[in-house]
Amino acid sequence: MSKIMLATCAFVIGTYVGSPIKTAYGEGLYFDEHSTKKIAKRNLIQRLRNKPLSKVSWYGAKFHGKKTASGQKFNMNAMTAAHKTLPLMSYVKVTNPKNDQSVVVQINDRGPYVGHREMDLSYAAAKELGIVKKGVDTVKIEPLTHAQAILELGRDES
Repeated sequence: MSKIMLATCAFVIGTYVGSPIKTAYGEGLYFDEHSTKKIAKRNLIQRLRNKPLSKVSWYGAKFHGKKTASGQKFNMNAMTAAHKTLPLMSYVKVTNPKNDQSVVVQINDRGPYVGHREMDLSYAAAKELGIVKKGVDTVKIEPLTHAQAILELGRDES
């Protein structure tokens, strides 16, 4: 192939693949520069940050061991959650304003598909927040970068 053809192919591929960008919900994610996905996800993050409270529920034993959207097996005792649109494997901080308890969860599944709920928490996360008995409650959801999540998780362990 000629050098001109190689350069043209590299340009075209680079244009459609996009480049890694740092975002409010993760680092090094790839987006097609010609799509609206990047803008839609940025708007979702902004909406979550500006939304005072979101309705959440939890799921546990019925789904324990079943495959999640990320490919992992669901572990009801892990700090995970399901969200309809946040990127899989991203992190969020969930705070119960009634008792000031908060947890950092990783999004590893899709849902909830019942009612007007923003997120399904694992049993462990719901227990930590004190919402297991109630089943559905209102919380504050804050998207985190991977670095922020590591810092938050480090604080929890000390």
